[in-house]
Amino acid sequence: MYDLHNLGWHSFQQLCLTIAREIFGQTVESFLDSADAGRDGAFTGTWIPSQGEALSGRFVIQCKFTSRRDKNLTQSDITDEVAKAKRLVKGGRCDCYILMTNAGLSGSVAQDVELLFKKAGVKQVVMFGSTWICDKIRENKRLRMLVPRIYGLGDLSQILDNRAYQQAKALLASLREDLSKVVLTAAYRRAAEALDRHGFVLLVGEPAAGKTTIASMLSMAALDQWGSSTLKLDDPRKVVEHWNPDEPSQFFWIDDAFGVMQYESFLVHGWNHILPQVKTMLRKGTKVVMTSRDYIYNRARKDLKEGAFPLLRESQVVIDVRKLTQEEKQQILYNHIKLGRQERPFRTAIKPHLESVASNSRFIPETARRLGDPLFTAELEIDRYHLNQFVEKQEQFLHEVLLGLDQHSKAALALIYMRNDSLESPIKLEESEREAIERLGSNLGGCITALESLNGSLAQYTHSEGVAVWRFKHPTVGDAFAGLLLQNPELLGIYVRGSSIDKLMGQITCGDVGLEHAVVLQKALFSLVLNRLSEFSSTTKYKSPLFSAMYTRNRLDGFLSSRCSKTFLAQYILEYPNTLDRVSKPGLFLSAVSEVDLAIRLHEFGLLPEEYRKVFVETVTSYAVEGEDLYALESVRIQSVFTSTELAQFRTRIRTELLPSLADVRRRWESNRALDQSPDEYMQPLLDSLSTLKEEFAGEPAILMDIDREIQRGKDWISDQMADDSQKDRPSRSFGDVDTSDHPPPHVRGIFDDVDD
Repeated sequence: MYDLHNLGWHSFQQLCLTIAREIFGQTVESFLDSADAGRDGAFTGTWIPSQGEALSGRFVIQCKFTSRRDKNLTQSDITDEVAKAKRLVKGGRCDCYILMTNAGLSGSVAQDVELLFKKAGVKQVVMFGSTWICDKIRENKRLRMLVPRIYGLGDLSQILDNRAYQQAKALLASLREDLSKVVLTAAYRRAAEALDRHGFVLLVGEPAAGKTTIASMLSMAALDQWGSSTLKLDDPRKVVEHWNPDEPSQFFWIDDAFGVMQYESFLVHGWNHILPQVKTMLRKGTKVVMTSRDYIYNRARKDLKEGAFPLLRESQVVIDVRKLTQEEKQQILYNHIKLGRQERPFRTAIKPHLESVASNSRFIPETARRLGDPLFTAELEIDRYHLNQFVEKQEQFLHEVLLGLDQHSKAALALIYMRNDSLESPIKLEESEREAIERLGSNLGGCITALESLNGSLAQYTHSEGVAVWRFKHPTVGDAFAGLLLQNPELLGIYVRGSSIDKLMGQITCGDVGLEHAVVLQKALFSLVLNRLSEFSSTTKYKSPLFSAMYTRNRLDGFLSSRCSKTFLAQYILEYPNTLDRVSKPGLFLSAVSEVDLAIRLHEFGLLPEEYRKVFVETVTSYAVEGEDLYALESVRIQSVFTSTELAQFRTRIRTELLPSLADVRRRWESNRALDQSPDEYMQPLLDSLSTLKEEFAGEPAILMDIDREIQRGKDWISDQMADDSQKDRPSRSFGDVDTSDHPPPHVRGIFDDVDD
């Protein structure tokens, strides 16, 4: 069964009218206000509710909602409806009356109620109670997708097969409470459409805009609709590791794909490296949902090879909370207050002010969640002024909440922060972490107890890649905790000493390099960070030693190139001079290898000696002239390492050495393909290089003709190879049209009327 009593009168009406469309197959006119004259919906025509039965005429749909869990319908409950039905009959607007209720409906009461309506002049009466409605929800996957709150109001084991249920239990158990409060917004509809069209969607928005909520709704719908094998991952290479070409229904959800609270360059390099494989995955039927904060994505897109993966632009859904409709905001606020943790007296006190709260220009979904949790409102005065302050200064309020926590709660949140928002459970502390929480006046037992009390408000217990973890309830909690660190130098030192160095590199900057939401360390802590970096030589993040070494190198280079000031880098080079030799000889795939960014950064700061600069220039030039990697020809940043003379010579060599040998380069590529490589995935880097050449020689028709000929031959080769491949096109799996909006008239009855029932 489903807890339909938690929907509220407005959402229950929407559910009933959706049932009318999806189950009855009728186009319904909605009357979602108190001036409906006894009609919540209406349609005209013929309806066949069961075999051998046909009803026709003017139909009226009336929804009877109760907020009591075990309420059974009685005759007295529908006295007003009978009177209204009588008036509708007299006005020629009601031949058939459909009553839908979330209350229990017994056979005897149904007979008595039917008789009352027929005495009022109604020709045909059809009634559906909570049991019938719950049965239809359980039987109809599309209905559940169109009303996704249902996923949080019932037993998932009743609607999913065992395999899908076990996945949902592990993946979405922590989100069940949140799913019960979701609202079907325009952004969700656009995301579902993008996923249908491309198999891929990137959700971009400001913090607390609802990106994760939409991703979780899509994941749950994929599990339910298609039985998809759903994985939530945090690293591009893990996508490739987990991809199974023989399982076309896989669904990958990558939250904060380019960094949780700050931009992570090593993640972008990872995506650049696997984008050709992602294209193959999508063609095979895999679906991918990625999310990113807008300011992080704006940094990431400068380094992403969007040209190699146009879907990053074509399938991007920007979630702008300022574009939420007033009705959507009100429904979000209603759901969080009604189903939150607040007691009835609070809900009654705040009820008159809720429309004003939802109308505030700074209202976001996270505002609603905090108002529904006593932890955030313990000191809040319930009046218009203080509620507006709560909405408009929510960062300050959150900061004050953190300051007011006891020492064990602060230490517990510090552990989550030190583990970069992923604290594995059961908790096993490193010695440095144990010392850190002891300096904060806590211990492991105190932290565990505190986490239990914080669960659902500031922290949440969830699963990631099959592992139980503690996370911040929302990334904005991590943002606020970072602000707390910056205001307390002693706490900052404890944090640097106690954090895992791998996690630390994703949160700090050594000096102010202009990275949003980072914890900026001053020069006094540089030597401590250098000592900590010496620990970073390997990782257990990957089973493969090769992946482990690549991750370690990329992580370190990314930290040095994007998070360190000139002063720190100078100290680092003195400590580790071999770094210069390594970065001056980067490997192939220049757009993805981490040495390139570090070499450029050192050059910008005047820290790359001339001999190493020349080696770097010679290396990338050689790659281009040989046709192996032409990224240097399109990258302005790489070209900044060249002198003007070297750059002119570089372009001359491309013209005189590479262009005459393009056919040989293509044939060499064709002959080197491994049998287990997808032809189009393998050939894509060469096609990208040829496109770069077209841009370089855009004004020279004869050269463009030669390049186009090689591009076409490359595509012909792909077609020939694919013809021998048994790959099938992407299976057709679609959510279908999820736009169920009716654009109803303005409500006369307030949506918050029963928020305190």
